[in-house]
Formats: sequence, structure tokens, C-alpha cells
Amino acid sequence: MDLFSRSWAALRTAVAELRDEDFARSSGCASWLVRDLVCHLIIDAQDVLITLVTPTAAEPTRDAVTYWDVVEAPTGDDPLDALTVRLATAYEEPWLLKFHLDDVGSAAGRAAGLADPAVRVGTRDEVLTVGDYLSAYVLEWTLHHLDLIAHLPDATDPPAEGLARSRELLEKIAGAAFPPSFSDKDALLIGTGRRAPTEAEKAELGEGAAKLPLVLG
Repeated sequence: MDLFSRSWAALRTAVAELRDEDFARSSGCASWLVRDLVCHLIIDAQDVLITLVTPTAAEPTRDAVTYWDVVEAPTGDDPLDALTVRLATAYEEPWLLKFHLDDVGSAAGRAAGLADPAVRVGTRDEVLTVGDYLSAYVLEWTLHHLDLIAHLPDATDPPAEGLARSRELLEKIAGAAFPPSFSDKDALLIGTGRRAPTEAEKAELGEGAAKLPLVLG
């Protein structure tokens, strides 16, 4: 839970440090600008708040690893993705996006810090402990932090411990480890298709290269 808080705080700080012109740049999410990604983070923060106040007595059906499904690559036709883009445009001014993310995001961070990790909660018609749910979101925050700064070379990377934990989760999802020579950041970028591997990296991946990228949903 502490790692969730550090990863989320680092991502919100990265957004707060954006210049107005950065919001019109491309992000690491296909077809999304930075402003679209920040709008998505607001929705994510709302989801965290909703989930943390949705307790259940049912047995867990997922954990931090199985929370994620490997899905088909997005085609750009998803109506929720399209809604995010329209909503981001409606904010008009970057400071409004920053303000809303700080407001809702801070609340989500406080709620996570107060939550009992053993409590079971319901989300997406599944049941997890709070601890597993927040651990799964370390991967979400870390990947989106990388997306946010994909074309901002002077921006700060996600926390090292968040990168390491996210790599560990992705390797468990993949059912195989990435080559030790891969940095945690490169393992995440290549593993999720955010960066194509070089020929040398493909050689190191061996047969595992054919199983990539892992698109998570």
C-alpha cells in the first residue's frame, strides 16, 4: 500500500509539473495526447475511490496478478476511449485538468492510506482484497507515468521501486522473466508494446518475443 501511495504521488507530481504546451503532445498511449491521458487518470482516481467504498463479504476471485487480462490491441473504436478524448477536450484549459486530478487524486490517495488491506472489495464484477487491488494499481500508475513522459525527455521517471514491482507483476502475467540485461523500464516498455525491441533485444528474448506485446485490460 505504501508503494501504491509513492507511485501515485509521483505520477500526480509529474502531471503538476507539466507545461501548458505539454498537454498537446503525444503520450505513450496510442492515439492519445497527454491531455487525454490526464483525463483518463482522473477517471482512474474515481474508480479507486468507488472501489475502496465497495466492500463485500464474497471470496476473492482475483489477486494483484490475475486482476489483469491480456486483451487484443486497441483499435481506437472503443466508445469509452472516445468519451475520454471528448471529455479531455471539454476541459479547454490545462489548469482545469491539473486541478481536477489534484482534487480527486489526493482524495484517492488518502482513501488508500486509510484502507484496511485485508478488506475485500468489488470491482469489474470481481472481488479482491484491498491490498491486492492497490498492488495491481502500482502497475497502472507506473505504465501511465511512462506514457505521460514518453515525449518529455526532461521529465522524471517513475520511482525505481515502482518500476521493479511493475516488472515483477508483468513477468508473472507473462509467465516468464525478461532477460536480466533489460532494465525495469525497458522490460515494461517492450513487454507492453510501448517500444519495439531492437534486433539484439529480440535475440535475448528468444521464443518469448513471439508472445509480446502483452496488452493489459
